[in-house]
Amino acid sequence: MKGGKSRSESKKADTKLAVKKGAAAKKGSKKAGKDPNKPKRPASAFFVFMEEFRKKFNEENPNNKAVSAVGKAAGQKWKSMSDAEKAPYIAKADKRKVEYEKNMKAYNKKQASGANAAEEDESEKSMSEVNDDEDGDEGSEEDDDE
Repeated sequence: MKGGKSRSESKKADTKLAVKKGAAAKKGSKKAGKDPNKPKRPASAFFVFMEEFRKKFNEENPNNKAVSAVGKAAGQKWKSMSDAEKAPYIAKADKRKVEYEKNMKAYNKKQASGANAAEEDESEKSMSEVNDDEDGDEGSEEDDDE
């Protein structure tokens, strides 16, 4: 095979690519997972408007399957609305924001009390591990051989 790559050379190239992909995956895994109990952030006034607009738009245009069309139409409608027309949506968004802040305070309190309890458990655990290690070293035969 003149000028062509041998099988071993092509395999080496494939493994190099695989290593690079694996390294990229490891970098992203450092991120901590999300807590499923954490309250979700509230919707903005525009998204509160979108909830109602989406229903109306889908009733008027039942054949439309494109999500982007709904978003574009809602954006145009929102821009054309006056502040007075936007007021009920802003009020609903503010209500949701107040509720979210209340839930977050409760969540943070719960996390703080849970963290303190976890630290106490961990400190007790580490003390028992230290005691186990001290007890285990006295009877080990490996230390006697050295």
